[in-house]
Amino acid sequence: MRVVIAEDDALLREGLALLLGGEGFEVAAAVPDPDAFMKAVAEHHPDVAVVDVRMPPTHTDEGIKAAVEARRLHPELAVLVLSAYVEQAFATELLAGGANGIGYLLKERVGRVGEFMTALERVAAGGTAIDPEVVAQLFTRRDGPLDRLTTRELEVLALMAEGLGNTAIAERLVVTEGAVHKHIRSIFAKLDLSPADRVDRRVAAVLHYLNA
Repeated sequence: MRVVIAEDDALLREGLALLLGGEGFEVAAAVPDPDAFMKAVAEHHPDVAVVDVRMPPTHTDEGIKAAVEARRLHPELAVLVLSAYVEQAFATELLAGGANGIGYLLKERVGRVGEFMTALERVAAGGTAIDPEVVAQLFTRRDGPLDRLTTRELEVLALMAEGLGNTAIAERLVVTEGAVHKHIRSIFAKLDLSPADRVDRRVAAVLHYLNA
């Protein structure tokens, strides 16, 4: 699987390249800024990109904007964004164009190699991975449509936001898959997500959660 890394911190950039190379990824390019990232994506056509949120020149939101633009130009590109802090607006902006093949993790997660690789592989396969710390902060907020959900339904929705499927949610909550399916149907109903809508209802539910 081919990957492009965009990270301005040289140590982290080289560390990621070594880690991913050791895990069997083909590291096509490891670059320090958004312009070089966009050129690398156009040249190498990677399966997945790992992108720092804050990059030169202003170290504010250049990385997230580059990730969003890369997805616009290359819809098949999976993107995993890394951030030093929980920044809900960036997570929401990244997911706004659709959540297939999208991830948002805190940089500290890279040091937990197993968790990081699981998240990256999930994103590369077209799934979603939102850092548990981001989800935990949002979980304390219950306003708008989320007022309708029970505590258990919020727990299920939080795990959906992390990118877990029904089986993994059932294992995490120690319940049956049937119970998870029932909770998800209830979540869709309470958030007014109809099967007739031409949207991915899991993605739409997560966006409700992130925007709450």
